[in-house]
Amino acid sequence: MSWQKQLLDWYEVYKRDFPWRKTKDPYHIWLSEVIMQQTRTQQGLPYYRAFVETYPTVHDLAAAPEEAVLKLWQGLGYYSRARNLHATARYISRELEGLFPSDFDTLKTLKGVGDYTASAIASIAFGVKQAVVDGNVYRVYARFFGIDLPINSAPAFKHFKEIAQKIYTTTAFNVKEVTENVSISNVDKNYQEYYQKLQKDHKVIPNVKGMSGMDA
Repeated sequence: MSWQKQLLDWYEVYKRDFPWRKTKDPYHIWLSEVIMQQTRTQQGLPYYRAFVETYPTVHDLAAAPEEAVLKLWQGLGYYSRARNLHATARYISRELEGLFPSDFDTLKTLKGVGDYTASAIASIAFGVKQAVVDGNVYRVYARFFGIDLPINSAPAFKHFKEIAQKIYTTTAFNVKEVTENVSISNVDKNYQEYYQKLQKDHKVIPNVKGMSGMDA
């Protein structure tokens, strides 16, 4: 059994039930990604539901006064996220006729959308093989492949992005949803135990051709 299959089996047991995992709607996925930036999932979940209920479509969000959007956002902090959210909704509604771009590079041009959010929308909503990389992905790959790089550095981001992208394009394995579970404490213990088993089962770490920092 491959290590990817083992990790996915673990995910099936411990995965958390979130509404944005049940949709391919780019608007809902975008909302969830923006709301969850620098926010604990349990804190952000009620806000996600409130935004979807109050503004069911990107046109509804675009038509809302900024004051109303900021009021609904109240309590999440980092209000620039809400302003960017509203500005991007207006741009998509008015300039793109409500249609989100489907490619990664164009998504990155939207206000408030960076590499992570663009990757998430492209891969989840449109099936683009664009790996999503964040701190949780760093943790999984750093431990599994024995990579010793400061995870908050630009070289580390580039390295982990290359690894994740290579794995995704060659095996169709996107680690994003699996590693979301690592950040919650009661699951983290289970992950630590499972990770040890995973590493034991795969004494020879699978090599991804062309990637440094991996055991052959």
